Amino acid sequence: MKKTYLRCRIQGKAHVGILEEDRIYSLTGSLFQNPEKGELLGTLDQVESWLPPTDPSKVVAVGLNYRDHAREVGLPIPEEPLLFLKPPTSVIAQGEPVVYPPVMTKRVDYEAELAIVMGRTCRSVSPEEAFDYILGYTCANDVTARDLQSKDGQWTRAKSFDTFCPLGPVIAAGIDPSDLEIEMLVGGKVVQHSRTSNFIFPVNVLVSHISHVMTLEPGDVIITGTPAGIGPVNRGDVMQVKIEQIGLLENPVK
Repeated sequence: MKKTYLRCRIQGKAHVGILEEDRIYSLTGSLFQNPEKGELLGTLDQVESWLPPTDPSKVVAVGLNYRDHAREVGLPIPEEPLLFLKPPTSVIAQGEPVVYPPVMTKRVDYEAELAIVMGRTCRSVSPEEAFDYILGYTCANDVTARDLQSKDGQWTRAKSFDTFCPLGPVIAAGIDPSDLEIEMLVGGKVVQHSRTSNFIFPVNVLVSHISHVMTLEPGDVIITGTPAGIGPVNRGDVMQVKIEQIGLLENPVK
C-alpha cells in the first residue's frame, strides 16, 4: 500500500507528516519505526516551505547506471556499480535555490535521478533482502560541476558543492521502483526522459552491493544514476525532476 511522507513548515513550525490527497497529518511513532497517521496539520496550500524529506548521514551516488548515459559519455558498461559520495551539506529541499559557484567552475549540469531512502540499518544484505530495508523513494538532482569533474579525474569536488543535491518533495513508500518514468525539465522543456527499467543495476542490487561496502543508516540516501541527455544550466534557469508516482522536484539556479 502506497504511503507518502513529507517534511515541511506550516505556521512557522517544522513537521514530519503523512500526505493523503491534499491533507497533511502528523506522525505517531517515527518515520523509521511504525509511522502512523495522527492529527490533521493542514493542507498542501498551507505549506510555507519544504524541508528535505530526510536528513541523511550520507548520500551514496551511483555513476553510469543507464546504458544510454554510458554510451553518451563514451564509457564502457560497468561490471559493478560505480560509487561516489555527496556530503550531507549538499542536500537542499524542494524550492530552494541551487547556487552556481561564483568561482572554480564554468559549467554546472543537471542530472535527474531516482533516490532511495533507507528505513533500517543495513549491512551486508542480499539482493533478495534489500527491499525490506528501504523506506521509500524520492526525486533527486545530482547537480555537477562538469568541467571540474573532467579536470580532477575524480568526482568529489564536482559533486560536493553546497546545494548540489536537491531532494524531494516527498518520500513515496510502497511503490515498485522497477519501471518508473523519469524526466528532467529545464525552463519547462524536457531535456532528459527515460524509465528506471533501463537501469544497468536495479534498486535491490544497488542496496545489496553498497551494504557490503558501508553500513547504511535510516534516512541515508542512494541516488541511482542519471539517463542520457545531461547538459548545462545557467543562472536564472529552473530545473524540474519529475518521477512517476513520486512527484516533481523544482529548484531554481541562482
